[in-house]
Amino acid sequence: MTTVAQPEGKTVDLRVGDVVEVRGQAEILATLDENGELESLPFMPEMLQYCGQRLTVYKIAHKTCDTLTRSGIRKMDNAVHLAGVRCDGCGHGGCQAACLIFWKTAWLRKVEKGEAATPPAPPAPDLLPLLTISSQRPTEDGSVAYRCQATELLRAAPEKLPIHDLGQFVQDVRTGNTTVGWAVRAFLVGVYNRLQGRLPRKLRPKGGKHWGYLVGRAPKKTPTVRTGLQPGDLVRIRSRAEIEPTLNADLLNRGMGFDAEMARMCGRTARVLRRLDHIVDERTGKMLHMKEPCIVLEGIVCEGAYNSVCPRAIPPYWREIWLDKIDSVTIPAQRLGRVDQAVKVAE
Repeated sequence: MTTVAQPEGKTVDLRVGDVVEVRGQAEILATLDENGELESLPFMPEMLQYCGQRLTVYKIAHKTCDTLTRSGIRKMDNAVHLAGVRCDGCGHGGCQAACLIFWKTAWLRKVEKGEAATPPAPPAPDLLPLLTISSQRPTEDGSVAYRCQATELLRAAPEKLPIHDLGQFVQDVRTGNTTVGWAVRAFLVGVYNRLQGRLPRKLRPKGGKHWGYLVGRAPKKTPTVRTGLQPGDLVRIRSRAEIEPTLNADLLNRGMGFDAEMARMCGRTARVLRRLDHIVDERTGKMLHMKEPCIVLEGIVCEGAYNSVCPRAIPPYWREIWLDKIDSVTIPAQRLGRVDQAVKVAE
């Protein structure tokens, strides 16, 4: 379980589905250091709009995947994710990554059933300037570089969480992050992938490939295509057999990766949520402008099935060549006079 301190000094258990209230600005300011951080995790300008709101716990963020150095799963203390609360990038140059925000439990108060709403708290005038200054960092070339929860992740979660630490999976189940079946599968996949790097080469199944056994089949330069997909378009994620020929040996297409978590979603249909062409580079903090825009799909996020049930729910980035646009549906043929006519109706 994860706990949240109450004003009376008591602690209560937080589980998935609990309702919490984001504390007022003055209360949050009192928890932050001179860098606008608590336990090395920044409170970002994008989070201010939620002060005083009541929200539902989506996942207990007791661990997270390392997207900076790919070191695996790391331990996070005293944090949760709230349902539907993603960074809108307004304090970080309009970054489009839409990361699920981490909330330290000290910034939240659990709401008991039937409890009346808390009167609105006055704003803290010193908080926004602190967060604005803290959201940037100096660079040698004088360009703008940003600081956010993603760029500071290794400081906020410095401890690696090995796959043999079974306590992480027990906590996943107890807090409602996942089911027993998902936890067991994630553990077994993690053990398998770990053994692939430790067994003698001759004893490694499938040539030492990680679970999912993806193979990049592009002969030289990976192919690309622009179909002009726009928000609201309905698409089908192409099959694995169609996507593998677009990947190089490192499972990249024009520098963008395709992994086993994404392969699980092959064949699904979804609507385009947005086109993405600029995000903050987590390693450097600088804004990265993509030469080839990618697609984010509505309701499609990494489920952590093969990644220790990571609760971060990162939206995968899709190349247009991996998606088929569904322009129309065929209505059953209607007999009109002497012939049957198939009518196509635009979506």
